[in-house]
Amino acid sequence: MIRLEKRPQPSRALSLSTPIMAVLATFIFGGLLFAVLGKDPVEALQTIFWQPLFGEYAFYYRPQLLIKGAPLVLIAIGLSLGFKAGIWNIGAEGQYIMGAIFGAAMGLAFYPAEGWYIFPLMVLAGALGGWLWAMIPALLKVRFGTNEILVSLMLVYVAEQFLASMSLGLLKNPEGYGFPGSRNLQQYAPAHNAELFAGSGMHWGVVAALIAVIFAYVLLTKHRLGFAIRVTGEAPRAARFSGVNPARLVLFCLGTSGLLAGLAGMFEVAGPSGQITIDFNVGYGFTAIIVAFLGRLHPIGILLAGGLMALTYIGGDIAQSNLGLPAAAIQVFQGMLLFFLLALDVFTHYRLRLGAAEAA
Repeated sequence: MIRLEKRPQPSRALSLSTPIMAVLATFIFGGLLFAVLGKDPVEALQTIFWQPLFGEYAFYYRPQLLIKGAPLVLIAIGLSLGFKAGIWNIGAEGQYIMGAIFGAAMGLAFYPAEGWYIFPLMVLAGALGGWLWAMIPALLKVRFGTNEILVSLMLVYVAEQFLASMSLGLLKNPEGYGFPGSRNLQQYAPAHNAELFAGSGMHWGVVAALIAVIFAYVLLTKHRLGFAIRVTGEAPRAARFSGVNPARLVLFCLGTSGLLAGLAGMFEVAGPSGQITIDFNVGYGFTAIIVAFLGRLHPIGILLAGGLMALTYIGGDIAQSNLGLPAAAIQVFQGMLLFFLLALDVFTHYRLRLGAAEAA
C-alpha cells in the first residue's frame, strides 16, 4: 500500500526551487506533447519563449507582455491574499466580468459627453462591480458557513450569462447594425484606457498592477493585518487566540480580491478589448490562479509569474500562427505549470511510504 506521510519540516531549499522545477517539467512534457502533435518540440518551445522577446518582430510583441500580464498580476495579487489566509476565491473570472460591465456601463452612460471625470468614475464603478460580486460568497460564508469555492465558482457562470445579456440588450450598440456588443470605448476618448506612452503597452491597468504589488508587499510584511492573514493560513487556532476575527478577514480578503479583479476587467474593456461582447472574458480570472501559485503567493513572485504567463500567451499565439499548433495544446501547456507545481508541492510536504500506516 502506498501512502503519503507528512514531513516534520519541509525543505526550504526544495520549497523555493519548486517553481523552477515545475517550469522545467513543463518544458519537458510540453515538448513531448508538441512532438506527439507532429511538431518539432525545440522549434515550438523556441517560438513560445524566444520569439516574443528576441525574434524579428519582438519590437511589436514586447509591449504585449505588459498588456497581457497586467490583468493577470492584478487579479493574482488579490487571490493571493485570500489563499494565504485559507480563503479560496475561485470565481475571480466572474468578478473580472462584472468589473468590466460596471465600468463600461458607467462610461457609456455619459456618451457622448466629454469630461475628465468619466474615466475616474469608470475606475470606481469597475472596482465596485468586482467587489459586489465577491461579497456574495463572502457574506454567505460568514452568515451561513457556505463553501466559498463552490459559490464563487458558480457565480462565474451567472456572470457569463449576465455578460451575454448585456451584450445583446442594455449595452448593445444602437448603431451596431444589429450585431451584439457595446460601443467601442477605444473610439470614445474620455472613456478610453489609452497607452500612456505610444507603443510601450503601458496603460493605467499596468500602473494599477504595479501599485497592487507594492500594496500587497507592504501589507504582508509591515502591517498587522498582513500578519493576521499569514497566521490564519498557517495556524488558524493560534490566529483566533491572538484576536483575529475570521469573519472580518473573510470579508476583507474576498472583497479586496473582487475589487482588484473588477479593476482588471474595467481596464481591459476600456483598453485592449474596447467593448463588451459575449466572448469578452478570455479566462484571465482562472489563469491568475496559476500565476498566484507559481509566484508562491508572494507579490514579487506573482509579478515574475505574471510575466512568464503573459509570455506563454503571446508565444502561444505566435506558435498557432507560424507552426499551426492548436489553441487547446497551448492551454494544456499552460495548465501543466499548475499541475507540476502542485504535484511537486505535495512531495515537498509529504514523502511516499510503502506499507500500512503505523498505529497511533
